[in-house]
Amino acid sequence: MSAEFSLLLPVYHGDDAAFLRRSFSSAVEEQTLRPSEVVVVQDGPVGPALAAELERIRETSPVPVTHVRLETNQGLAEALTHGLRACRHDLVARMDADDIALPGRFAAQIPVMVDRRLDILGTGMYEFQNDPQQVSGRRQPPVGQERIERYARFHDPFNHPTVVYRRAAVEQAGGYQSMGLMEDYWLFARMIAAGARVDNLSDPLVLYRVGAGAYARRGGIAQLRAEIALQREFRRTGFTTPAQAARNVLIRAGYRLVPVAMRRLAYRRLIAQG
Repeated sequence: MSAEFSLLLPVYHGDDAAFLRRSFSSAVEEQTLRPSEVVVVQDGPVGPALAAELERIRETSPVPVTHVRLETNQGLAEALTHGLRACRHDLVARMDADDIALPGRFAAQIPVMVDRRLDILGTGMYEFQNDPQQVSGRRQPPVGQERIERYARFHDPFNHPTVVYRRAAVEQAGGYQSMGLMEDYWLFARMIAAGARVDNLSDPLVLYRVGAGAYARRGGIAQLRAEIALQREFRRTGFTTPAQAARNVLIRAGYRLVPVAMRRLAYRRLIAQG
């Protein structure tokens, strides 16, 4: 069983036009089950190469494309909020502008979402740096409602670029809200707390591009402050116990402040794998 669904794809000035072309092709043209529409959110002004690629996408896409333009760069949370409003279907698949979807991604996810009436379904994903044929890592998410709910108290239980969710469930939980680089984690926690039906497929269905600055961006004082703010919200809403919150702050604060090389190792051992 299948259903119509939207693909939500944010783009900003830091994205690469060639990466966007590959990402769009993989998520639309190469899929065995194509999205019914694509909503591209342009988060602020972009350079000429990216603008030309966006124009090419609109003109050549085999499915309808809605191009949402934001006058200024407002960040991922705001961009996705505007994009969700523009989606015509309740089922919405996420994709980033530099990742690659495997051809069977939506054919695997959409029937499960429909048949089991889930509110959110993620998948595993492979990591790569330059060549998608050379996988450098694998992110294995927790599977099953009960395990995901336990895991979410300590780690983000979903790989954000892999998820398909119901727009109504996202809106019911309050939608995306800015939280450093953790707006997705904060949304997913609120969805779980609100009783969302959730699961993951363990198979990697997305190739995730790990850029040169990926691990550097996860550290520093600003991210530490965002981490502490997130943990405070978890406590305020009762999502975590005092002991769980203390454990999270201790481990994750240290993770934010260690050198990049150590953060990369810690991410694999403590964050990505739990």
